[in-house]
This record gives sequence, structure tokens and C-alpha cells, in this order.
Amino acid sequence: MSRPDPGGRPDLDAQGDPRVIRTLGICCAQWSAIATGLSWSVPVAVLRANRVVSANSFARSEGIVVGSTKREAQSRCPMVEVVEHDETRDARVFESIMGALEDVAPRWEVTEPGRCGVPSLGPSRYHGGDRPLADVVRRRVLEALEENFGDAADLMGIGVAIADGPRAAAVVAEEVACSEREYSSVGRTASPRRARGVLCLPRCETAHHLAPLPTSRISAGGMGWGKTSELRDLVDILRRLGLKNLGRFAALEPTDVLARFGPLGRSAHDFARGAEHDRMVLGDIPENFSVSSELDPPADEVDRAAFMAKMLADELHEDLSSRGLACTRILVVAETELGDRIERLWRDEGTLSPTAIAQRARWQLDGWLSSGRTVSRTHGGVSRILLIPDQVVPDNGRQLGFWGERTENRERAMKALARVQAMLGHSAVVVPEWQGGRSPAERYRPVPLETVELDARVGRDDTPWPGSLPPPAPAIVWPVPVSVEVLDSADGRVGVDGRGQITAAPEKVSLDGRNWNEVKSWAGPWCTEERWWDPEAHRRRARIQVVLANNVGEPGIEAAHLLTLESGDWRLEASYD
Repeated sequence: MSRPDPGGRPDLDAQGDPRVIRTLGICCAQWSAIATGLSWSVPVAVLRANRVVSANSFARSEGIVVGSTKREAQSRCPMVEVVEHDETRDARVFESIMGALEDVAPRWEVTEPGRCGVPSLGPSRYHGGDRPLADVVRRRVLEALEENFGDAADLMGIGVAIADGPRAAAVVAEEVACSEREYSSVGRTASPRRARGVLCLPRCETAHHLAPLPTSRISAGGMGWGKTSELRDLVDILRRLGLKNLGRFAALEPTDVLARFGPLGRSAHDFARGAEHDRMVLGDIPENFSVSSELDPPADEVDRAAFMAKMLADELHEDLSSRGLACTRILVVAETELGDRIERLWRDEGTLSPTAIAQRARWQLDGWLSSGRTVSRTHGGVSRILLIPDQVVPDNGRQLGFWGERTENRERAMKALARVQAMLGHSAVVVPEWQGGRSPAERYRPVPLETVELDARVGRDDTPWPGSLPPPAPAIVWPVPVSVEVLDSADGRVGVDGRGQITAAPEKVSLDGRNWNEVKSWAGPWCTEERWWDPEAHRRRARIQVVLANNVGEPGIEAAHLLTLESGDWRLEASYD
């Protein structure tokens, strides 16, 4: 590989690459916290799998950071409002922002709720330059936020940036949204025009702006630029090679980067050089690559339109698979019976599966049909849905394992679930999603089928929770705990003292208030104390496991149960199979 220059500045042609796509990027910092609609006068933290994924400015001022656990967030800010992450809610609220931008430029690309972008060359010419365009966009976004959230819009970090390439625009927009500081122009041939919440980098200046940033920014800018795990591995390798900033990485020869790091490294290298030219190119798509369907009568409900989108996504996936291709960016088009049209470009961190395509189509339709107001001057029900693969790549396939690979039976089961969901509604078919917790009822939550990718192996934090139960997990978790009695050998009530020790060995248990079962063995207690700082939400619980023998009629039958002591009362919380 070639050696970078001492200053860490890439050697770029002053005229730049004419293939580079000038792009406008928008970032609404901590959008998930914004989309909850909760007052910004209280701290709000959004959690997924027991980790904070978003927090408003109040919560961040109290020390809550993205990535911290629920316990850590509550210990730093006891009064924090904890809300579960909901991508459908985030996308539905963000559609109101996108509706305000429809007449500024066509075909906005949404990488994830809260982030979007569009090629800026044509819109800049129409509005009189990059800076006027960025000002118009920021004003439209603020107006839409004020309409939805009132005066709290002034507290939200909104970043608008124009740079060379969509990934660079997304990273710079995130930088602007998360900080209002002035950006240093030391070492640049020209200073970018700056304003609060807006940063327009002149052509050919993107690489110089990115040069001093750490290589960790390769994985910034939201989703859509590669798998997160692979990007983090790339960053780790670059750090160990001594390439600690983007300028030194950009100074390497592109051919050397491609040979060493492959297509993912080459894409990151183009971003660092400000030379992205293979993204957001809105060319003509062959007609035989698109799938569409008419809805007669037109759909006024999200579930019916989303079910049709799922069928089209499956059809498109099969068509592309037969050609050895996979979709990385999809154009979702919906038309109404009165001739109105709404279209969005969507991308994900990797190739888009049928479930991912259907999920994004639902987000778009949900924000359009369920908002209760006119969006983008559209009227009437959805009469036609069109899916167009805007970017395709060769499908590398995947290596099947000895167990758990996709089978024909699994395919039939998934199609059957999709049919049941279409008949009963979006929220009728649910699957468990791990979120962490101490009790069996808290560890998982039911979510709609299409909100999770069942084929993906999602990583989770398996760090033991203080007071959590050891495996195996119980087979049955009772929705309403049943009151029980637990007595010792002297017929005294069994309890747990302040040191977390059981007062006496349990001898018998009554599950129904009439019959008594002998305790063959027991384990515990496991004690927890939650939200001790909140007088209303404070809970102290102790759990024990017991194996009971049926003393009446069938002495050979034994059953294991999980009993919970809270406020002096024992309850049956779960049972083991």
C-alpha cells in the first residue's frame, strides 16, 4: 500500500470527479425519542433489548448515553421515562416530515426513520444554490416539527448538509445535528459556508473536511452503508494498522484498498476521499424488474395495502433470486384512485429481504393512510402499489449450517403465518422478541410478525442480571399470578428476611387454597429491588423454585413451579414443563 502523506490529507484532483453525486442529507438526532411525542420537559429514553438507542436532550444532560442499559439509565436519572423502541411509530411520524419535502425535490431516499437524502444538483439550480436549498429544507423540516410537537422543535437537533456523496452528506448532517460547534477550516483551500444547523461543503472540499475525523466515522451516518458488524471490524483493523483518521485512510491507493479490504473497504475509501459515485444514481430501471398490483376496490386501511405489498415483495425476491441478484435499494410507489402518487427510496444495511421490503412499504403506507390528515396533497385510497429494485447486486448466497437452515416446511409455515396475519390484522400474529429483564415475563415481549427478521441471528446481551433466575426458563408464564400459600413444617408462613434469606424451609404449598402439596425440593431465593428511588414504582420481590408432589390420588406426579413473594404475599408466577 502507498504511504499517506504526513498531514493525513488525501491527494485529490482540484477539479474533482465528475461522477461524484452532490447530495443533500438530513439527520434528526435521536429521532426515536422525538417520535414518542412525550414532553421534552421530562427525560425520555428509548430502549431496545434493554439498551438505550435514543434519548432526548434532557436525558442526555442527566448523563444517559446511547448504549447504556436500562439499569444504568435509571441509576443516573431516576425520573427518566422509559419507552420501548417501535420502528413503525418512528416511520409513521417521520412521514409527516417527508410530506413537507415533497415539492422541494423528488424521490427522497430514506435510510432509516430520522435520516434521508436526495441528489442536490437539480434542486440547487432551482433554488439558487446549495445554501438557499439547505435553508429551504431546514425551514420545511422545522415547520413540520412545530406542527407536530409545538415549541419543542427548537430543542431538537436537526442537521442539514450538502457534500460530495450520499454517505458523506449523511455523516456531516449527523455531525451538524449532534453539535452546534463551529467547524475548523485549518488546512482547507476554501472555508465551507456555515450556519446553525446547516453545513454546505463546497465541491471537492468534502475529503478535506472529513480528513481529521476518526476512522470510527466509517460506521456513522445511519444504516445503509454496509453491515454494522463488518464496518466495526474494518474500523478495528484500520486502527491497528495505525490509520486513525479518515485522511490517512483516504491517502491510500484505491486498488490497494480493494485488494486488501474488498468491496466494503473500497466503498468506505470512496467515502473518505469524497469520491462516491455509485450511490443514489436515479437511472431508468428495466420494466421487467418491477412488480405491481392493482387494488380494487382501493384500500383505505393499512393492513390490506401492506398485505399486498408483502405479496409483491415475495414475488420480487423470487424473480431476483432466479436471476442471481439481490436488492440493496427499493423504490416503493403508491398511487391513489384520484391520481395522486407517493414514492420513497429505501435501503438497509445489507441486501433487502422480502420481510424488510414489506416492512418499509408498511411504514410508508402507514404514515400516509393512518396519519388522519392529508400528506403531500394526496387524497383517496391506494389503488396501485409498485415495487422497483433501484439497486441490485450479485447474490452471494449463504452457507447453510447443519441445523436451522431454511427448508421447504419453514417456507410453508411462513406463508401460512402471512395469510393468517392478512385475515386477522397486522397485530394478530406475534412472535417473541428478547428485551432482557429479571422475571420470565419481562425477558421477552410479543411483537408483530413482520417487525422482526426470523432468519437473522440477532445478538443480545447475555450478561447475567442481578437477581435474575438461572436457566432453564419456565415453559408457562401465567398472565395473572395466582395467590398461593407456602408453609413450613410447623405450619408457619414462610418469608424472606431483610438479608435475603428464607425464614424456614418450605414444607407444603397450596395452589388453590384447598389442597396441599408436599415440597420435594426447592431452590432460592433470588431477590430483587427495583426503582428504590420511586415511592410509587418501588418493588421488592423474592423468587423460589419448588418441586411439588401431588398428595391426592396421584403421588407419582411431580410439578415444578416458580413462586414470587411480594408485599408479604406468595404468588404462582410461572411453571416448568
